[in-house]
Amino acid sequence: MATPVDGEGQPSLNGTIPDPQTKKLTDLPTELLEHILCFPVLKHVDICNVSCCCKRLHDVCHGRGKVWGHQYKLRWPRLQRFYRQNESCDWLREYKTRHRVGIQIRRTVESISKRFFTEVPCVGQVLGDSFAEIESLGMPEHFCEDELLFILNSDKRKSLTLKYYAKKILYFLRQQNILKSLKNFLEKPTEQQSALGGAVLVDQYCNPLADVTLDSISAQLDEITEKVKKMLRIKNPSHPSLRIAQGNCSVVEDFELQRQVICALNSVLYEQLQYKGNECDYYNPLNSYIHQVLLRRTGIPISLSVLYMTLAQRLGIQLEPVNFPNHFLLRWCQKPRGSEDIYDFVYIDAFGKGKQLTAKECEYLIGHQVTADYYSAISTTEVLLRMVGNLLNIGKRGEGNEKSYQLLRDSLDLYLTINPDNVQYLLLQARLYFHLGIWPEKVLDILQHIQALDPSQHGAVGYLVQHTLEHIQHKKHPVTPEVKRRSAPEHLEVQYSVGLIMKHKRSGYNCVIYGWDPKCTMSPEWISTMRVHQLSNGANQPFYNVLVQDGTCRYAAQENLEPHSAPLEIGHPEVGRYFSEFADTYYVANEELQTRYPEDMDETLCTVREFYHRLTPSAGNQEEAPTTDQNNQQAMSM
Repeated sequence: MATPVDGEGQPSLNGTIPDPQTKKLTDLPTELLEHILCFPVLKHVDICNVSCCCKRLHDVCHGRGKVWGHQYKLRWPRLQRFYRQNESCDWLREYKTRHRVGIQIRRTVESISKRFFTEVPCVGQVLGDSFAEIESLGMPEHFCEDELLFILNSDKRKSLTLKYYAKKILYFLRQQNILKSLKNFLEKPTEQQSALGGAVLVDQYCNPLADVTLDSISAQLDEITEKVKKMLRIKNPSHPSLRIAQGNCSVVEDFELQRQVICALNSVLYEQLQYKGNECDYYNPLNSYIHQVLLRRTGIPISLSVLYMTLAQRLGIQLEPVNFPNHFLLRWCQKPRGSEDIYDFVYIDAFGKGKQLTAKECEYLIGHQVTADYYSAISTTEVLLRMVGNLLNIGKRGEGNEKSYQLLRDSLDLYLTINPDNVQYLLLQARLYFHLGIWPEKVLDILQHIQALDPSQHGAVGYLVQHTLEHIQHKKHPVTPEVKRRSAPEHLEVQYSVGLIMKHKRSGYNCVIYGWDPKCTMSPEWISTMRVHQLSNGANQPFYNVLVQDGTCRYAAQENLEPHSAPLEIGHPEVGRYFSEFADTYYVANEELQTRYPEDMDETLCTVREFYHRLTPSAGNQEEAPTTDQNNQQAMSM
């Protein structure tokens, strides 16, 4: 790049006249110039500058050429899977588009905190307007996702608020795509719907940020299938299942040969690989997610049955799902095909290590008799409804925290995608959103649908419509947030400030303060239940809103808190709502929280400097802690 490009016979910078025969950079072959311009230290700005030097370099840096293709791949490596190898593409145009999308996405995410911030955590918050903004950009969806991932993968301790909202948006966008895939799945002919494929979609929807794909799940099942074939080969080298290739739908007809497969499958799955039913933690939602069942090798009857049935099918054995009450089963026909006599089947309990049961023995599992209808085979759609119904019940059993509300919302979304006219669950969804105070416009849409399906619900619908409209009206006139200044006379007893990492003296939990009140503001019922009157200062002392390491939000009395002797990051999902950065010994409040507590950050810095400097006098050799206040950088060198 340092080769002179002077005119012929003109003095160069050192005063010498170059030899007319001297080669210039632009005289090099195109391939060599491209190789030079693809050197890793050159960035897109450098390429732009080079292309402006002369026509020759401008032509080398043309949009469809190697140089801009290299720049694109260097900056956005995750996007390479969207292009075919050696694809002819206008890389300069792609680069500009991706760059523009990145700027727009970042601006949108940065603006969300100002519009949706609330001092009190809003469980299950939905940022509907912002999602609509991103969707309305009209840009390639994979560009939007790539920028959100870029934000999430940046410096772990910084840009916490940006990451908090980027994660919520990415969660939503991925779920929207998965719902589209689920709808396409349900539109397929019944014979093309696999229980495994549906179960993977349920898994993906409830875990949209996890790397769960049908290909990865299938690859793991291929490995188990090969283990079963290996065992079959030892006992019967000529077994027809050994010749069934992947994706082949061949069926083994001989009953004795089928029995050999089932025995080998049980041996590998339950003895060799140690799969089992999760009796100790039955209501853990992880038991319903296929990727977790494979990872943890434990599950509930329906998830284990889906795996068992899929493996059997790959080995040429047709098993059918049975929607038995309280205990999902598989049935294996012992008679010629087409029989519907319940006594012509053996029933397999995948939860019970593949135990084979008669129709009568199935009733012992649940302790009462059932009609013959319960022994019938069901469709893939019905399998998914039962799987989602299990998750829905777990969500309803939850403790009213962020996780249980999220699970309830996700499972309701899935259930109503599969069965959109279920009035019971539509009403539950509307009540849930109303209770959480989120997405009032969607609540009205749901209520309108309910009214059309079942006019008898007029009373419940009317009540929710009235109060939802009041909520929408209230949103148009937001209340100005209260500003709490430490210097105010009524706040003089407040010792601690937002961002400090604390320890609870009695319960021992670690937490970070994100708000405070000069006196307890909870109801008399709460004060009585929490036995606040037993504290030495009772309710007449400062109380603090804290985010706890275990993921809960609590309201703690000042006398029960003390600064943590060894501050650590608090792994709470809502940290990013209030704080922009973790600065080694404290959290930096974001702009919105600082607006509500304008004097707290100075107090936090002072507390940190005095308390931790006193505890660790030799810490001055450590790296300077990053802060947003440049004037306090030296004070934070510990």
